[in-house]
Amino acid sequence: MALLACQEAFFTSTKKTPLGRWHSALREALTLYGRRHGRADEWHQALAQLQLTPTDDLDLQADCIRIGRAEQAPPDLADRLKAFHPWRKGPFNFFGTHIDTEWRSDWKWRRILPHLAPLQGRAVLDLGCGNGYHLLRMLGEGASLALGVDPTILFNYQFQLIWQNITLRRCHLLPLRAEQLPAFGCFDTVFSLGVLYHRRSPLDHLTELLSFLRPGGQLVLETLILDAPGQQVLLPQARYAKMANVYFICSPELLEAMLARAGFSGIRTVDVNQTSLAEQRATEWMTFQSLSDFLDPQDSNKTVEGYPGPTRAL
Repeated sequence: MALLACQEAFFTSTKKTPLGRWHSALREALTLYGRRHGRADEWHQALAQLQLTPTDDLDLQADCIRIGRAEQAPPDLADRLKAFHPWRKGPFNFFGTHIDTEWRSDWKWRRILPHLAPLQGRAVLDLGCGNGYHLLRMLGEGASLALGVDPTILFNYQFQLIWQNITLRRCHLLPLRAEQLPAFGCFDTVFSLGVLYHRRSPLDHLTELLSFLRPGGQLVLETLILDAPGQQVLLPQARYAKMANVYFICSPELLEAMLARAGFSGIRTVDVNQTSLAEQRATEWMTFQSLSDFLDPQDSNKTVEGYPGPTRAL
């Protein structure tokens, strides 16, 4: 897959930073990845038609990230943006059009923010970042560099759409997986939000996360958990909430023990929250099945398979 402009810009803007030494490894990983999506040509055309005048009129601290003003937009903007359906992370106000995404990602950010080391001047890495909603919130908190990785091609196009229409260029997204990254050892803060339970080997993922951080840096880990006492684990058979790639869900106490085994210190579970039908739902911007379809219609505290409903911990 040819790199999008925002991805090429990453290599230019970080050449003289500590990330510069890893450019060759990253380019090799991107070459090996090389995925192409059947809708890529359609998305390229839609991007070309949505090249507005890049704006510095932003509100990155608002729950609904605001980019530009309605008077700067074409009248059919909403229809053009829906060419990038489904929109999963947000919400956004993009030049006056409200993108009501599947996830209220701002709710997760509100739960994170009180426990977060100040991001002012920090380099941050966000794994499985989706379309970059949280990357922009990190810039809103003063991060000097926000790098995201996500292998989903559509999310990279959604990010490119945002990136090409703003003047703030301190955030980047590469179409990679965490296991394809080198041991950077230079990020001040690393975010792994909703990734751990998708990995076959959780300890390997935690070890990867540690390798990305500088000594004294902070990991922000959010994952599905089993809301139970002691060191317990749920190993779903076949599917969990209709997802085939959920390999394990452990209790907070077990997760803390695993983090300690991986080499982390100062470990705290700061929030446990059951995902509600108001936080994840289908909208006109994401019309596929969502959380209500994944839960037992007779008992919303259980998945359709009979497991405990989705509960997440930070």
